[in-house]
Amino acid sequence: MPELPEVETVARGLSLRMEGKRLKTLDLHRPDLRRPMPTGLKALVEGRVILGIARRAKYVLMHLSDGGTLIVHLGMSGRMLLSDPGVPPTALEKHDHVVFTLEDGTVVRFNDARRFGLLDYAAPGQLADHRVFEGLGPEPLGNEFSGPVLAEALAGKSTPLKAALLDQRVVAGIGNIYACESLYYAGLSPRRIAATVTAARAEKLAQAIRDVLTKAIAAGGSSLRDYVQTSGELGYFQHQWAVYGKEGEPCPGCDCDKAIQRIVQSGRSTFYCAKRQR
Repeated sequence: MPELPEVETVARGLSLRMEGKRLKTLDLHRPDLRRPMPTGLKALVEGRVILGIARRAKYVLMHLSDGGTLIVHLGMSGRMLLSDPGVPPTALEKHDHVVFTLEDGTVVRFNDARRFGLLDYAAPGQLADHRVFEGLGPEPLGNEFSGPVLAEALAGKSTPLKAALLDQRVVAGIGNIYACESLYYAGLSPRRIAATVTAARAEKLAQAIRDVLTKAIAAGGSSLRDYVQTSGELGYFQHQWAVYGKEGEPCPGCDCDKAIQRIVQSGRSTFYCAKRQR
């Protein structure tokens, strides 16, 4: 599933081509994705100017000129693909479930083979209270995120640290890949009890999270199976992974003789160095 860096990359790509332009038509080729499309969605958004495109957690937000907001979640396999104005549109593919056409001829196709994605709407003034944002933690790249904030969110949690980082109420947008990578650079074991991460440990982990996410965004995210940028290009951060997917390979940061290990936590693969991470 695309995580924060992939969604941020998509939002930035859409922003360059969609901001300041009027949404001429929104074509819905099925009534639902993960959830039913909002009732009357076409009438709510067609003819509005897209004032800005941003990201919250793993959601793309399209802010419209009447104060409403289109909310897009890529799910597990979603892609947002742009076509240039003036270029004859290609035939729709099987899983092009939503098509945005702008007044200048730009076309954006939301392709989602597994249909775990989401297209929703927040009325003017209601975005903060929308159900998908209830209880979300701070943005890890925002000013509100810090070591003390992270320590407070982890306080009292008896779950393993890796599982706590995947809890979107602790910090928004981090998934399996970037939790593994951040813990590696912070030198913290994914098995460690979350509540033990306080003071200097929490500050080191918060900084590792910021650094890993920033580098991943600069590389266009990580491409595994389905994720591509809005241009159709792959992300490249998978070539910079220190531990994720590297079971049995030498640890890049120490001389341990056990190499990178893989365990399963809450049904997800965790990769780490048992010597470096304590």
